[in-house]
Amino acid sequence: MKKRILASGIIGLAFSSILVACSSGANDENNKQLTGTLTSVGSTAMQPFVEEASKSFMASNPGVQINVQGGGSGQGLTATVNDTADLGNSDIFAEEKEKIDASKLIDHKAFVVGIAPVVHPQVGVTNLTQQQLIDIFTGKVKNWKEVGGKDQAIVLVNRSESSGTRATFAKFALKDNQEFRGNGAIVEDSSGTVRKIIGQTKGAIGYLAFSYIDNTVKALTLDGVQPTNENVTTNKWLVWAYEHIYTNTNGKNKQLEDAFLKYILSPEIQNGLVKKLNYIPIIDMKVERDASGKLK
Repeated sequence: MKKRILASGIIGLAFSSILVACSSGANDENNKQLTGTLTSVGSTAMQPFVEEASKSFMASNPGVQINVQGGGSGQGLTATVNDTADLGNSDIFAEEKEKIDASKLIDHKAFVVGIAPVVHPQVGVTNLTQQQLIDIFTGKVKNWKEVGGKDQAIVLVNRSESSGTRATFAKFALKDNQEFRGNGAIVEDSSGTVRKIIGQTKGAIGYLAFSYIDNTVKALTLDGVQPTNENVTTNKWLVWAYEHIYTNTNGKNKQLEDAFLKYILSPEIQNGLVKKLNYIPIIDMKVERDASGKLK
């Protein structure tokens, strides 16, 4: 009897040792430390998100360094095609940007952002028709009293040609009309600076991603439609864009890129940071657009 018990004990101990060894091997494989550097360049509308996601990713992966820069969507796409950046953050599809070879890029849709016209809080206007908005940005309407506001000259705050936010706003809010860029118009690429200028300049109007809108500026309704995330998900609010993170097809930094992108698309980030910063998770969208702007 004692022999049987001893034999059973030896077999059990051996089996346990095998399990521990297997478990230890799996953990070692899963817990391999990531190391290396990623350079992320592009959309300033995406920048707050990418910076926050990078900080939390680096906290969990101390061997990784992620350098985040703005510069606009065009710069991000160009840098990724030229392989001077690992991640190109863009408010537009690569196919929409002239002189960008989209065949060299892989698209990863990270989330959706709404974009709204915003004004200095004291212009005396809360709603515009789309045609009034077009007339303002093309320079036909030059005073707020012409659209029911105060007797105050309109100051346009535009974006640079490389801005993805500008491309989206021009396409869906201005119906591809060209913005006025003559005397008195301000051109600024950084979303944070645009907000500051509009908030401090009487009569100013520009446009911002929902994530940048605060109480220093006033978001306008268009044709009575509120600029809300819910209205974006159904395309009731027309001015929105996918936020893309592009990688180069050469796959030089693929392991690190894939790990970071997997983190971006995880439920933790999509239901956490994405919503916290007033962006819209991809899964919440009830419609889908292609690169031409057509609904699928």
